[in-house]
Amino acid sequence: MPGFIPKKFPGKIAEPLVPFFAAGLIVVYAINAGANAMIASDEYKNDPRNPNAKPDSKPAH
Repeated sequence: MPGFIPKKFPGKIAEPLVPFFAAGLIVVYAINAGANAMIASDEYKNDPRNPNAKPDSKPAH
């Protein structure tokens, strides 16, 4: 069964992928900043689906 055990190759895995990880973090940050800006905009400020919208003072019943 030793033929089924894969051979260890001396290649680097994480180091060549560092630019892709950095780009992914930049994209996630930009999407988050854009979403936060849209939530705070006048158009969506009073939307009931907005998690930051102030709740109505009326009870639900």
